Amino acid sequence: MEIPWGDLNLAEESDTAPDDAEELDETEAAVEPVTAVQDAASEEETELEEETPPRRVWYVVHCYSGYENKVKKGLEQRINSMGLQDRIFRVVVPVEREVEIREGQRKNIERRVFPGYILVEMMELVDRETLTADASERLKKRAAESDEVWYAVRNTPGVTGFVSSGDLQRPVPLRQEEVDKILKRMESEEPKVHVTFRVGQTVHIIDGPFADFRGNVDAVDMVKGKVRVLVSFFGRETPVELDLLQVEKV
Repeated sequence: MEIPWGDLNLAEESDTAPDDAEELDETEAAVEPVTAVQDAASEEETELEEETPPRRVWYVVHCYSGYENKVKKGLEQRINSMGLQDRIFRVVVPVEREVEIREGQRKNIERRVFPGYILVEMMELVDRETLTADASERLKKRAAESDEVWYAVRNTPGVTGFVSSGDLQRPVPLRQEEVDKILKRMESEEPKVHVTFRVGQTVHIIDGPFADFRGNVDAVDMVKGKVRVLVSFFGRETPVELDLLQVEKV
């Protein structure tokens, strides 16, 4: 019996094959742009991750009281010697200017706002507890840089540690509004008047028409730089307003 090859619809099969091929080509063509977009996005994310600099924040560092300026100088030397200028940016000892009146003399001084503390502007430290095993190489590198920065600050002579918050053991940066308030206080053009007089204290008037008189301090006006002294005349106390430079403690 002859096999009726001629009855097979070969033309139909041959028509179907090219259609399937075209659909496959179209599918591959559709996949290729998507893959290309994904690759481009991945490259862009990687590039962005590599180019994004670490966030700059301020930390409070505790040191021995009275050694703030020495610690500041020592840390700045370490920054330069270790090449950390791109990770530790500023070291600040918060001070404010004052005019001190003592024994009739006016003296310009700088008073430490927070004795025993300095401020350090640096890269935000990476919390290694949040660093997972599948973290990117860039994040791992940044964590290593963070460790180096922490080591440089923490091991500066005179430093006793970073200030943390509550139960957290890791350093916590200041809020920007807190930093702005401190820096603004330092940049004040008008120095505060600081006097050692207190109400009820006996003072000696050294200048003016009441020179050589003694009296008791009744009030001190820090803004005007004035002091009101109760001076005794003929058995009566008379209030006299004087400049802070006109009196001295007995």
